[in-house]
Amino acid sequence: MKIKIFSAIFLLIINIFAVLYILSPTPQIPDLPNSVKSNLPGDTTQISNVSAYYTNMSRAEVMNFYYTAFNGPLQTKINYPPEKAKEIITDTIQSYYLEEIVLPLKESLYVNGFEWANDVFTKPEKRVMNKLIYNGVEYKSKITIRTFTASIPERLAVLFFTEAVLIVTILTFKFFLVRKKHA
Repeated sequence: MKIKIFSAIFLLIINIFAVLYILSPTPQIPDLPNSVKSNLPGDTTQISNVSAYYTNMSRAEVMNFYYTAFNGPLQTKINYPPEKAKEIITDTIQSYYLEEIVLPLKESLYVNGFEWANDVFTKPEKRVMNKLIYNGVEYKSKITIRTFTASIPERLAVLFFTEAVLIVTILTFKFFLVRKKHA
């Protein structure tokens, strides 16, 4: 009986913290510093939740900025092959790297970077044709970000569904252990 009460209290405490986490606001993503925000077609409202920047910042500088700006207690980072950017952002995007910063049960931020001098899909002698020139200025890279959000009801539904599946799994496992012990 004490174990059931302890389990219920433990579950209640976990749920309180989980709901508080889900209800807390996600960080607002500021513009990339030392960069120029693009207003080219496809970099603004044509694709939802997309922004693009021309910059001379390195990949490490860009990713450190976004890791810091889009921070949360359960932040996870995932690195993808650059080809995946065509599925996630747009099928015409150029990519050198693609990383995702995840705030589980809340939101994801994808950061796509294209560095023309390091383009793995273009032969080294032909890379100069991909130079990034925006408003008459040459840039080392173009950074495109895209966020994917979930509404609070969606977040809560996923939390409670996941919790229900875990509880059913544990109870099923426990049932078969007890059955095996008595067999």
